[in-house]
Amino acid sequence: MRVRILFAKQGSLRYTSHLDLHKVWERAARRAGLPLAYSQGFHPQPKIHFATALPLGFSSRGEVLDMRLKEELPPEEITARLQDSLPEGIRVLQVEAVEERAPALQTQVLSATYEIRLMEKVDGADLTARVKKIMQSESLLRARRGKPYDLRPLIEMINVITEAGGETWLRMTLAAREGATGRPDEVIEELGLPAESIRVERTRLIFA
Repeated sequence: MRVRILFAKQGSLRYTSHLDLHKVWERAARRAGLPLAYSQGFHPQPKIHFATALPLGFSSRGEVLDMRLKEELPPEEITARLQDSLPEGIRVLQVEAVEERAPALQTQVLSATYEIRLMEKVDGADLTARVKKIMQSESLLRARRGKPYDLRPLIEMINVITEAGGETWLRMTLAAREGATGRPDEVIEELGLPAESIRVERTRLIFA
């Protein structure tokens, strides 16, 4: 049985690495008594696959993983068992069965949406002008791990949101394909905003 799990990762667990998060889920599944399926070979691994990694320090309410079980269980039972076994900060939002022969989860991700909360007050008009300049740019050449790349094609949308109470924040959609992933912190840097004064939450992964 192949199940797809939508979950939130918040609180102090946003500082948990991708590798450690995999271990958290493996331990939780074991504590929950789920019949995990394992890979073959000398070092069998549980068949748990995440759609895409979440950068350290980001929270999320839209993470997705696929887990394979050796027998079928009702999704609601899987949900209850897991939620009782997961640490505070991870919340199961949805569990559904998916076709076993469907493409690998990682290959289906197209893009991701984020909410960027600004901890310091900003001028909404000035921020809007900065966003407009970026969106009208033909290219935004940068370097990542010493290799040059163009950030602009990875930015699908940026909206400046100003609420009635005066709070201004950003919503953006960035590419999240294999080999073509946009990072919110890099967009924030292009906007000239201090990284230490923002909070990033991934709200949704968009699939093919």
